[in-house]
Amino acid sequence: MFYTDGKLQFPVRVETPDPLFARALQQAIGGVEGEIRVAMQYFFQACGARGDPKFRDLLMNTAAEELGHIEMLATAVALNLEGAPVSIKEEVAADPVASAVLGGLNMKNLLSAGLSAMPVDSDGIPFNMSHIYASGNIAADMTANVTAESTGRVLAVRLFNLTNDPGMKEMLSYLIARDTMHQNQWLAALEELGGSSGVFPIPNSFPQEKELQEFSYAYLGFQADGSSPVPGRWSEGRSVDGKGTLSTLSLEPMGEKPDLGPAKPGSGAQSEQL
Repeated sequence: MFYTDGKLQFPVRVETPDPLFARALQQAIGGVEGEIRVAMQYFFQACGARGDPKFRDLLMNTAAEELGHIEMLATAVALNLEGAPVSIKEEVAADPVASAVLGGLNMKNLLSAGLSAMPVDSDGIPFNMSHIYASGNIAADMTANVTAESTGRVLAVRLFNLTNDPGMKEMLSYLIARDTMHQNQWLAALEELGGSSGVFPIPNSFPQEKELQEFSYAYLGFQADGSSPVPGRWSEGRSVDGKGTLSTLSLEPMGEKPDLGPAKPGSGAQSEQL
């Protein structure tokens, strides 16, 4: 069950409405790095979380917070669009706000939403939930969440640098701070699950003796001349999970060329394929 008191999580104010910035803010709502993505990701991860209930609580609580971020950004989009025309008139060319609308605003905000935010990205493409990762493995999900918050913080920083509006900078500064916390809380959850040595490789419930272990910690090179790939921390020393020693291996083809059977009759293949 969710509750709301009608108040924003953090103050949202726009001193100088900017329809172009409203379009940019749509990426933070419906882009692949945006708030709809993380809200739904944490929500569905929470719904499927098994084991210690504190991880479900952590995920659901953060999902609720992200819903509040969507509300903040949607309010910011609407405030940045205020003053833009509701119809296209002859005097548009003399109206700087209207000119900005025609010069770059996503017209869906004008034509479909009446100068309001929509669940779309900055190009007007609807968010389709294909970027929601909820595997049922708590460690895999927490790892995916670190990535989600990292790319979200990158986007928020870019937006912060796109505007000179004090109110928008303040709001984005808050969102950037929350991204900092969320990155840390997901990393802390991984630490509580056992850290690198306890969590990885994911899933840790699969016995490693059942995998082909000569390839478990080998950095494979695919250079045509057979030379070794460029070395790094990933190719030498103890593995990060502490369960093996990293090495470099130039891979030779181990399989044969594929030899498929004939096509099935009635499959639309050429007669030479049957």
